[in-house]
Amino acid sequence: MGILGCSAVFSRPHLTNLIFFGVEKKMGLFDFIGDTLSVVIDTAESAVNTIAENPVKSVAITVATVATGGAALAAAPAIGAAASAAGLGVAGGTLSGAAASSAGLAALGGGSLASGGLGMAGGTAVVTATAGTVGGGTVGVISSALDD
Repeated sequence: MGILGCSAVFSRPHLTNLIFFGVEKKMGLFDFIGDTLSVVIDTAESAVNTIAENPVKSVAITVATVATGGAALAAAPAIGAAASAAGLGVAGGTLSGAAASSAGLAALGGGSLASGGLGMAGGTAVVTATAGTVGGGTVGVISSALDD
């Protein structure tokens, strides 16, 4: 299952088996693409409306997301070393210094490039995206609480 319990299986070039919360539905590929684009457009429209209604809150959330993501980017090597020391990865807990950082970030990135993962770059992206999301979400919750 994919995000929100939805997955698509392409069995033939023109047909798609869409499995949504365990219910399978056959639909044409263009129907699937059209439905997906419709959801994306509706979500973007909703986001634009929310930003237009709350410009100050939107700017605060954006600034906090960028700031926390940037801080995580700078701290990614230390986070990678901590992940390696915690036993994540093949040699987890046995490395130190730059090797631990590299191994930890590669493990967070799904493995080394040679093994088919995204490597250290992927690990850095995971750390940065997670911190940015948490930072933006936290500011959003705090600003909502202040509005009430």
